[in-house]
This record gives sequence, C-alpha cells and structure tokens, in this order.
Amino acid sequence: MKYISTRGDKEQKSFTDILLSGLAPDGGLYLPQSFPLLDMSELRGRSYIETANKVISPYLDDEFSDIDFEKILNDTYGIKAGIFGHKSISPMVQIDDNIWIMELFHGPTIAFKDIALQLLGRFFDFILKKHNQKITIVGATSGDTGSAAIEACKNCENIEIFILHPKGRVSDVQRKQMTSVNSPNVHNIALEGNFDDCQNLVKAMFNDKDFKASQNLSAINSINWARIIAQSVYYFYAASALGICNRRKVNFAVPTGNFGNIFAAYVARNMGLPINKLIIGSNKNDILTRFFETGEMKKEIVEPSISPSMDIGISSNFERYLYLLLNKDSEKLNNLMQDFQDKGSFTLEKDLMVKAKSEFESYRCNDNDTKNIIEKCYKETGYLIDPHTAVGLNAAIKANNDKTIPMVVLACAHPAKFPVAVKEASGKYPDLPEKLGDLFEREEYFDILPNDLNKVQNFIKEKTK
Repeated sequence: MKYISTRGDKEQKSFTDILLSGLAPDGGLYLPQSFPLLDMSELRGRSYIETANKVISPYLDDEFSDIDFEKILNDTYGIKAGIFGHKSISPMVQIDDNIWIMELFHGPTIAFKDIALQLLGRFFDFILKKHNQKITIVGATSGDTGSAAIEACKNCENIEIFILHPKGRVSDVQRKQMTSVNSPNVHNIALEGNFDDCQNLVKAMFNDKDFKASQNLSAINSINWARIIAQSVYYFYAASALGICNRRKVNFAVPTGNFGNIFAAYVARNMGLPINKLIIGSNKNDILTRFFETGEMKKEIVEPSISPSMDIGISSNFERYLYLLLNKDSEKLNNLMQDFQDKGSFTLEKDLMVKAKSEFESYRCNDNDTKNIIEKCYKETGYLIDPHTAVGLNAAIKANNDKTIPMVVLACAHPAKFPVAVKEASGKYPDLPEKLGDLFEREEYFDILPNDLNKVQNFIKEKTK
C-alpha cells in the first residue's frame, strides 16, 4: 500500500514514512491510494486482535512481518499485556430495543484515544528501535488525546513528546492525567489560548521545514493515518458482534469535533462495512452540523462547553473527506483550504452537498440538552454516560427513524472524566476507576506558555538539546 498527500504531492510514501512524518511536506494529510475490501463473513466470531489484524495489515509495509505485527497487537490488546480493563477492548451495552453503547473507555486514560494510541506508540517504538532513530512528537489536545499520547509514549528512550493543551479549558481529570506523569521525555505545555490555537501552532511547526527537519517532528494526533485505521477496527468489531453481514446494515452515532473518529467509520464503510447511516453529534461548537445544513464550512468563536473535547472550531481531519468528496482534485482542495485560511470560510456546490448529505447526518446538542440526555439515560436505564457520549446519543435519537437497523453510539469517555457535569445532570457522582483513585493526590508537571510560535519552538529546542 502506498500513500499520497491530499494537497497534491505526487510522491508515493510507505506506511513507515507516513507513520513517522504525520503531516505531508506540502501541508496535506496522507491517505492510502485505495481502500482494500473486507468480507464481513470472514470477521464473524473473531477476537479484537484478529479483527485488528484483518483490518490494519493491508495498510502496512515490509517493515512489519506477520510475526512482528501479531506481537505488536498482542502487546497492545492482549489479556496478558494488562493495558485494557476489558477483554473485548470495546464492549457494548444495550440500553434500548435497538440502541447499543460501545464503551471505548477501558484503556489507561479511560477515553477512546487509548485504543489507537497504545497501538501507535508500539508502532513508533518498533520502528525507532529497528532503525536506531529518535523523533520529537508534538501534539495538540482538547483533553483526551494528550493523556492517551503521553501514556503511549512515556519512558520511550527514542521519543521526546510535547503536548499542548488550552490552559483552563480541559477538565481537572483530563489535566491531571497529563500533567501528573513524571517522565523525562514528557513535556506538558499549558497554552494561553483555546484548542484551535494549540492545533494551529502544531500545524505551523510541521509546516516550518527547517524546524521539522531539525527536530525530526512526528505527529500522534489524528492527522496521523495510523490513528485513523486503528480506530476503524472497533467499527468492524461492533458490527461483527451484532451479527452484521453483507445483507444487514448498522448505524453509528459518533460525537466528534475534529472529524477523526467519524472519518475512521467512513474508512470502514469504504472497506466494505455495511453502514446505513453515519451520524455526527456536535456540541454547541457546531461547525460540522452547520456545514451539513448549509454547505458552508465557516470558523466561529469557540465557546467552552461541558463536553470540552469537542470544543473545536476547525475540524482538521475533514480535509481527508473533502479530498475524496472532490474526487481527489487537489487543486480544488487547495483553493478551498486557502479560502478557509484567508476568509474563514468556504462553500461547496449543491451537487457535492447532495453527495455529502447522503453519506453523513449531523445534529447539534447544547449544554442543556446534553444534561437532559445524561439525566434521561440514567433514570430510564440506570446507565451513566459522560457529556460527549450524551451528544452522540442525542444525535442517535434524532436520527433513529428505522428501528429495524441497530444503532451503535460511541461512548468516547468514562463519566468520571467529567464528574461535575455528570453529577449536576444525573445526581450521581461517578467515581474514578480504582487504578486512577489517587489521581488528585499526584504532583503536576507542566509549563505555561503564551500563544506565540517562536516561544513554543524555542522551548522545544531547549528541552531536546
């Protein structure tokens, strides 16, 4: 499998190339040249590891032998590895006649990012040791990616990791999970700004060719293709668990701001997973819902919400879908992205929006509605959900007009990550899992920096000397 950039760079790259580089030299995102087709009947009854092997292996290169990859999967998801708290990795709980919650929070940071990042960390470790290389990982987080990335890379001798989070705009649990890790290769930056400021600085660093080369930069957030395909696995696994075959379909409702998790489902659909509807749940920062309603992708001021991981004004992964929607027309994509950068918006033609709306539905959920969904779910089922899951469940309920098709809602975080909001909504205080019981007693390690590219780059240079 070879990979190309959405922005038009025609140089074909291998999986290892794009794993280590993250962003393409022309500023684009990498995509495979094609999507291999899988037969759902071959996935029936498979374990999570077996499913991951089937889904991911077509995208790898010769650096990974079958034996190497199988070991990496077992070291990540195997029972003996002890990283995930449930043997199914992404178990499902039925809460209504045709609604299932897929729990993606059984990893070390109790959020869905663990499932892909634990694998990504082992990919990095394998390649870097094999070639005696070192990299600097720089990432932006709206809450969950940072702690999951740190957990995946802490104590790796060949990696220095820098995570930027918006100061005061993540939950206390999210912040402590990042800043309480005392490891010499981990550097937490509390940026004086919002998540988009963090993300923009990261993109600027990757687009600074001299800085990228001197630091050997790599990415661990969802601009890295390996993250996307690792997330596609649990869509196949859920469908298989429900008995979905080539003649029966399934719906997925995904709370998303950055478009990465829902794009992973779109990839699964392109690989043959029979998905009926892909349903986006937006919070009040609803750039995606507004786009699917109007055809205009437009920046707006990001407002803090009780689902902070979705407080995003620029959905960076949307570029991958846009490239495919435009039939891989990089010139047109570049023009649209330039408009977005210069004018803060772009608009698609009606015929393209007809196609886009046939592939996705999107629904917004403000904070009051989010609390109401948490309360309703707990009172009617006894099942406690976090605010992000509630945004997804809200979208599922609004889109659920065919009760004969199973609806799977992604639970992207444990409710204990957002205890204040969950307690206010449900009356029930969600306790942290036992492994995180002493979290608030741990010392914190982080640096506060201004929203200034030069100062952030100088900080990174100093720490990597």
